[in-house]
Amino acid sequence: MNDLTSVDGYGQLIEPATLKIQRMLPGPAERIWSYLTDSDLRSKWLASGVMEPRAGADFTLTWRNDNLTNPPGQRPEGFNEEHSMASRIVEFDPPRKLVFTWDESGDVSIELEPKGKNVLLTLIHRRLPRRSMLLGVSAGWHLHLDLLAARVAERDTPVFWEEWARLRAAYENRIPE
Repeated sequence: MNDLTSVDGYGQLIEPATLKIQRMLPGPAERIWSYLTDSDLRSKWLASGVMEPRAGADFTLTWRNDNLTNPPGQRPEGFNEEHSMASRIVEFDPPRKLVFTWDESGDVSIELEPKGKNVLLTLIHRRLPRRSMLLGVSAGWHLHLDLLAARVAERDTPVFWEEWARLRAAYENRIPE
């Protein structure tokens, strides 16, 4: 196990190809659940895509990262303005747990745990097949969850692509080869 960090918001490897990242968010859990499952709300911090609320349902996530912050910053070479990915809901347990497939490489589990007036969000992304994907996904989840935290707390957000590049470099140093 490689503890990348547990206090400063960075994710940690809990297995060689598995990222775990947490955020404490203002509750209640039902509100955060809406940001996970409602396409319009999810599009403000991650990706759009209508989900049928049941295990086994197929859905498509569509990222438009340039639209997440104003300004978006300079998009790195190799990234398109829009990216879509087919997914399937594996587990749907409102407002506690959502698990869905990630492309052809694994799955993402998001659990919500009430902590007084707040909610602990724990995201685990399993079976990332190669280091380059692990680095990009780590920076991506880190920033997207920071955007979620900013949206639900009504705070300012960082410039998306500048922050993603900074986080990508930080994870490059944190995750061993």
